[in-house]
Amino acid sequence: MIRSMTAFGNARADLEQGTLALELRSVNSRFLDLYFRLPDELRHVETPLRELLTAQLARGKVEIRVSYTRNVSTDLSKLEPAWLETLAEQLQAARRVLPDIAAPRLVELFNWPGQRANDALDPQVWGAACMQAAQEALKQLQDGRAREGERLAGMMRECADGVAAIVDQVQNHLPQLLADHRDKLAAKLRESVEAAFPGGFTHISGAELSERLSQEANLFALRIDVAEELSRLRSHLEELRHLLTDGGGKATGKKNAGSAGKRLDFLFQEMNREANTLGSKAGSMEVTRAAMDLKLLIEQMREQAQNIE
Repeated sequence: MIRSMTAFGNARADLEQGTLALELRSVNSRFLDLYFRLPDELRHVETPLRELLTAQLARGKVEIRVSYTRNVSTDLSKLEPAWLETLAEQLQAARRVLPDIAAPRLVELFNWPGQRANDALDPQVWGAACMQAAQEALKQLQDGRAREGERLAGMMRECADGVAAIVDQVQNHLPQLLADHRDKLAAKLRESVEAAFPGGFTHISGAELSERLSQEANLFALRIDVAEELSRLRSHLEELRHLLTDGGGKATGKKNAGSAGKRLDFLFQEMNREANTLGSKAGSMEVTRAAMDLKLLIEQMREQAQNIE
């Protein structure tokens, strides 16, 4: 399956202590680049998150953002008396030096870090919630990549059909091109002989004239022979359709085997080389235009391939 590198996924997990939110944002990149935006309390989940993402993604710049909010308790009985007494003693000690220090408000006491044992995040509970949210967000990301990838593949298939039509057009045009060149060559030869030797055709046999025309036509045919280039273009088109259907995985038999985007980029370089050769061998304006149209379609496909994983 062809996947784009541009997508988004998010998920949340509700716990007794609060709520965790996780976002995945992916854009184009030559390699797989992971950027983590994690709170310090959840920094321990970076390694398992990295292992999860590297096992599923091949390329792309992926930003992983995790945040959490905690439920605020209004139960006064959960304020630890011993902790309050310690805080009061510390406040009195501070006022002996700084008499104007105000006492903390009640809401500040409830949100005070470490004022009771259950204030600390449970690494196991919150870590499991983070991984669960990551699985859900990753599924959304992959689904989005697949949808966008199919759209890009459809656009490339349309361009590939255009390339195939131009290849057939050039192939069908070659015999007429050779015939037209032979007629032009014969006319020019007659004009030259008549100009140099009026009535000279009475001294030149038809066999000699035919042989000379045949030699010139053969030289021209060799110069404009693009059969090999057309054959390679057809072969590249077949490989392109295979990649757009299979994504390159079956070619190696491995999961995430090879990057389809990198394979496509290399393939379009080869196709562009054949189009350049076709243009250099062009024996008519029609073939020149065909070579230019080929390069335009190939470039359009190459640009789309930059978004493929």
